Amino acid sequence: MRKLKRICCLLIAVLLFGGTWGMTAAARDTWPSGPSIDSECAIVMEVNTGTVLYGKKEHQKCYPASITKILTTLLALENSSLDETVTFSEDSIYNTEGSGVARDIGEQLSMKDTLYAVMLESANECAYAAAEHVGGGDYSKFISMMNQKAKDLGCTDTHFTNANGLPDEKHYTSCYDMALISKAAIENDMFRKIVSTKTYTLPKTNKKDQELVMYNHHKMISNNRTSRYLYDYAIGGKTGYTNAARNTLVTYAQKDGMLLVCVVMRSNPTSQYTDTEKLFNYCFDNFQMYNVSNSETRYTDETGDMGLRINEISPYARIDSSARIILPKTAEFDETQVEVNYDKAGDQTAGTLVYKLGDRTVGTADVTVEDVQIEPYPFSDEADGLGISAPVKIIVIAAVCAAVVFLLLYFRKKNFRKNDTGYIEIKTDKRHR
Repeated sequence: MRKLKRICCLLIAVLLFGGTWGMTAAARDTWPSGPSIDSECAIVMEVNTGTVLYGKKEHQKCYPASITKILTTLLALENSSLDETVTFSEDSIYNTEGSGVARDIGEQLSMKDTLYAVMLESANECAYAAAEHVGGGDYSKFISMMNQKAKDLGCTDTHFTNANGLPDEKHYTSCYDMALISKAAIENDMFRKIVSTKTYTLPKTNKKDQELVMYNHHKMISNNRTSRYLYDYAIGGKTGYTNAARNTLVTYAQKDGMLLVCVVMRSNPTSQYTDTEKLFNYCFDNFQMYNVSNSETRYTDETGDMGLRINEISPYARIDSSARIILPKTAEFDETQVEVNYDKAGDQTAGTLVYKLGDRTVGTADVTVEDVQIEPYPFSDEADGLGISAPVKIIVIAAVCAAVVFLLLYFRKKNFRKNDTGYIEIKTDKRHR
């Protein structure tokens, strides 16, 4: 039965999405020009779709400094519990320098408190201690985990040698890779809570008899030091600086259904913020989100010549209702081209639609196939409630598949038309965005 379901899914996928759909002519150059910025390298990525909206030398290798701690925090969250006790070793105290929260050898904090210190105060000894704890006392094991995680996320210009971002010629990344890491991090609910926190109080410990109030150093988030750079739509971020790296900054902002991550590297104290604001404003002013299932008219209530409704096939195949793509405001949904990826094809997923505008990927949407429930067949020897025989199951499923195929072919013919270039153009309802 499982094999039959898989065959049914793939059959539907091939028939419904067997070609590449596109517009009737070559893609218009509708991508808006970005602003001029001072930072040497930068990127803006929309988190929900993974679409790169702006890039400047985004694949150039740079020293990240303390934005490294985004990955450190994410890995700690994924591989420990917040209530675990982190004990500061001699190495965590003496093998680090720079920013910190003055912990002592043998001092203990919860993992939760440790990670708040990492992200808000950029505490190097806390990053080391958290890494050592997750690595089971082996700091180098955690560094290997960092590099493996970066590889798993698709990073190709990244190599880490420490958990805090202290200077090392072999410790580097790119804006693009850092955006991939930051995207994965913000998708973690606890990370999102930590990174958006403006102030947090470390409790008394076995070595400290006073609490410590910490403040977020990101000036677009917190007005602890100045309100000059506050940005209404910023929801979190991480600062970084070393002499070799110069200023590095990761910032998250949310507006109009878009969740953006901006990474700037090799910047300066002022431009890291002013450039980030320019880039956010450029993206919010020039792009918009589209809900794919609302914009594709194959699943509307149109009635065909045979009196059948297109959405009558929805019990068998449908586009993920939460899937979205992002496009310039100067472009229309029907200007996108669609490619089909079958990597995720299985029992419930027929494939993934990959939407493109020209050469740019602007989002994806999974196509799912619902279970076909087979009722006991009245002529089966097992129709007494115990099920139906395998041959009858095969016949019934084959009949269902044939019916689905007929409907798909009919609606494909009804709703798609071939143009002179050989592409299939999707009819869309531009009222839904």
